[in-house]
Amino acid sequence: MGHKKQNLPTKTCVVCGLPFSWRKKWEKNWDEIKYCSEKCRRNK
Repeated sequence: MGHKKQNLPTKTCVVCGLPFSWRKKWEKNWDEIKYCSEKCRRNK
């Protein structure tokens, strides 16, 4: 049990330009994720 957090993939948000890390909820569609948050997704 217990996951290592340091080796998570990261991406840069196409809207705000800030880096963000992989999250469990994006496990199935990580390749399609382009925004760090709903707010950025709506502001595209």
